[in-house]
Amino acid sequence: MPRMNQTEFIALIAMMFATIAFSIDSMLPALPVIGAELSPDEPNRAQLLITTFFLGLGIGTLFVGPLSDALGRKPVILAGAAIYVTASVVAIFAESLELVLAARVVQGLGAAAPRVVGLAIMRDLYSGRIMARMMSIAMMIFVIFPAVAPLIGTGIIAISGWRGIFLAFVAFSAISMTWMSLRLPEPLPREARRPLRIDLILAAIREMASHPSVRISVIVQTFCLAVMLSMITSVQPSYDQIFGRSDEFPYWFAAVAGVSSSASLLNAALVVRLGMRRMVTWTLASQVIFSGLVLFSTLMHPGGTAAFAIFVAWQASVFFMAGTALGNLNAIAMEPLGHIAGTAASAFGAITTVLASVLAAPIGLAFNGTIQPLSGGILLLSLAGFLLMLYLGAVERRNGV
Repeated sequence: MPRMNQTEFIALIAMMFATIAFSIDSMLPALPVIGAELSPDEPNRAQLLITTFFLGLGIGTLFVGPLSDALGRKPVILAGAAIYVTASVVAIFAESLELVLAARVVQGLGAAAPRVVGLAIMRDLYSGRIMARMMSIAMMIFVIFPAVAPLIGTGIIAISGWRGIFLAFVAFSAISMTWMSLRLPEPLPREARRPLRIDLILAAIREMASHPSVRISVIVQTFCLAVMLSMITSVQPSYDQIFGRSDEFPYWFAAVAGVSSSASLLNAALVVRLGMRRMVTWTLASQVIFSGLVLFSTLMHPGGTAAFAIFVAWQASVFFMAGTALGNLNAIAMEPLGHIAGTAASAFGAITTVLASVLAAPIGLAFNGTIQPLSGGILLLSLAGFLLMLYLGAVERRNGV
């Protein structure tokens, strides 16, 4: 089987990454509908459809990387897709919110495979700034899905109800897995595989912890992901309860995500020349300034909010940050760990997903009809990440990197 060219490879990886975004963002407009149908006494419980998916994603992430190191990349991705599709079918026919929530946990378990193993495949085939450039382009394509997913979800609900969204998940996974099966050769040869042994996994984790660049980039990635989750958790209540624009939410979300997709294109153009660390540092510095201005605006404005235009611009800046930070942080962390890429990708994904959820949850729960908790939380997370990147720069200069 001939090797994919870079363009087709990037498109496939982007689609695999987009499984997560599609599974989350297309559900946002369905939450009120599902809550009203399956939990009429407590409709807000439908928000658990997002957090339970992340729970399954974090758990699954712990296992799929080591499994792919031992068994090969493609078999693990296909097994994860089968789990994801099975859970989606269960949700289609579920008659209780509890069963849908259980299906979402299992969906997250399955969705961990294309996310984590896709990253390992990229490291199998590419490295360094070239990998960072390709990751940026993949992230740019990936961001299109958050842009259109709420609109897709709204359209599906109008045609076939909320259960049709889970049918769309089945179709999406079937397309990406068929494409991968037919066009991507197994990237991890048998002689490069590592037996699935606990002592080898622990040794790999110890090796990861021995690299300052790995430790710091994982922590900063956690903060950046927590910023994204905080915004995603609070953005719909903000449009609805603060600005009274719930009907417009899918369109504004699409516009913001579409504009923010240019961040990955910008990063792809600059990262080879400037380096990954500088790009992340400058991005976080910009977010510190922007979030600080938004928080100041809320403190000065009666009612603790800000103008709608300011909020939309700030939302765009948060999404823009993902395109210029997350891919670079992944590349920094993976650079010294190519020989244990699967285990490393699993560990990164598990740590960042679980801890980011923990950090974002209280920010979302603190929502009080204003954007003060959100802006304050994002400011603190961005500032912590920025200071750690400055420290990483000092470490690199001290080591002559």
